[in-house]
Amino acid sequence: MTEHDLDARGLPCPLPIVLLARLLGRVAAGEVVRVRADDPAFAEDLRAWCRATGHGLLSVEAGTEGVLARVRHG
Repeated sequence: MTEHDLDARGLPCPLPIVLLARLLGRVAAGEVVRVRADDPAFAEDLRAWCRATGHGLLSVEAGTEGVLARVRHG
């Protein structure tokens, strides 16, 4: 399985979601994007966005450098 990385730390929401959407538009269905972001609203925004778009939210992990999430192209 191919995984892609997106570092959106330092960007305010909704920019991490916008960049994720652009990247997912360029990868094949079923591929996974690992996205890092440190905006406090990112995790909840990402959950809502995945529900609305049909992309699979595989994991969301909060750490000292923000959130690391894995999203499967739906």
